[in-house]
Amino acid sequence: MAITAIIIDDERLARNELKKLLLEHTDIEIVDEAANVDEGLEKIEQHNPDLIFLDIQMPGKTGFDLLSEIDKAPKVIFTTAYDEYAIRAFEVNALDYLLKPIEPKRLFDALAKLQEELNKEKTEAIAGVNRGLLQENDQVFVKDGERCWFVKLGEIRLFESVGNYAKVFFGTNKPLILKSLNALEERLDERMFFRANRKHIINLRWIEKIEPYFNGGLLVDLKGGDRIEISRRQTVKFKEMMSL
Repeated sequence: MAITAIIIDDERLARNELKKLLLEHTDIEIVDEAANVDEGLEKIEQHNPDLIFLDIQMPGKTGFDLLSEIDKAPKVIFTTAYDEYAIRAFEVNALDYLLKPIEPKRLFDALAKLQEELNKEKTEAIAGVNRGLLQENDQVFVKDGERCWFVKLGEIRLFESVGNYAKVFFGTNKPLILKSLNALEERLDERMFFRANRKHIINLRWIEKIEPYFNGGLLVDLKGGDRIEISRRQTVKFKEMMSL
């Protein structure tokens, strides 16, 4: 099955050049392209692609702005003429960072990395289905460096994405685990854990207060003092679930 992709770049020549390079990769299907962030957001909403090739410097908004406006990002390969954003790119979980003009060998390596990542997620998802969803009283093992905890899932109030890691909030502890939010979401019961935005999954039972927030979203206070924004898109889902 082909991997669907969208190219988001304000330069038509750069988009055409990338499409030409991708002809060699028959497993990638370019379903659309966009010349700026707003157009890119529309196309992502429309096609829900597996992958986006994303330029950084575009008129109006940057590629980073685009990622901050979506809750569940597709896989991202940055394509840019500038090398100074590389560290920031990996902080937002990008698969790779290709400098223009793109070398065929670098593109090949990036797509090999993508395939590896997709296979790993598929394996994790199958394993998750076989193991079943984690329940409130299930104890999970959390290890951060030398420190280890056995913690009941119901005691975890929040998961926060930090690059390829997730920060786990329970009691006064906030250890990091090598797991993406998407992988965690596969194992968590959505009746109890809710994806509030691109960076956070909250435990619904820990909500203390809910108030309207900027741009049609909501702001929730969790017991423990954390304040988390529920994005506009997730607010619709949240209200349906909670019958507000």
